[in-house]
Amino acid sequence: MVIIHGTQRFRDRVTATPAADGDTSTTILGPWYATVLRWRPAVVLFLNASTLLPVFTSFAPTRTLFDRFPVAVAEVLEAHGVPTSVITEETAAMSACRVEPTANRSVVGTMIDFSFLADHHRADFAGDLVELSVRLAETPCSPLYKRHISPDRELSAAIQKYLATKDPRAQFKS
Repeated sequence: MVIIHGTQRFRDRVTATPAADGDTSTTILGPWYATVLRWRPAVVLFLNASTLLPVFTSFAPTRTLFDRFPVAVAEVLEAHGVPTSVITEETAAMSACRVEPTANRSVVGTMIDFSFLADHHRADFAGDLVELSVRLAETPCSPLYKRHISPDRELSAAIQKYLATKDPRAQFKS
């Protein structure tokens, strides 16, 4: 199960099961944040809470958004060179989505920054939301300064740490 902390704009426009007390994300990367960008057509920005990895996907049709979310995450993880076994495990854990309000102002602030940057860069990527996600993942983020500076590097470190818990000899280089 994955917990998605949605902005009010996001929660007003989707039909989802709310998270119950005590629900936690069982995915490798943990919970995500989401907001709707008022583009034509509308796009959803998902942002991982721990790595700040951005993932963009089209908003419409909203009834299939939570089915398409794991696919969009898988495409972005694949573009970052994450091993297929990890992608499969992560997307399998995303089979159930629960939505609740945002809980971390720092992550919301980063989401606002990425929304602004995405609006600025979207013409350069001609609708390729995976490429836009990968490009924005290279952006330095102040919450990550004491760790790995940018979401792509933070993702690499998180995957390496996860693989080390499964097999101490495993190596991951993105």
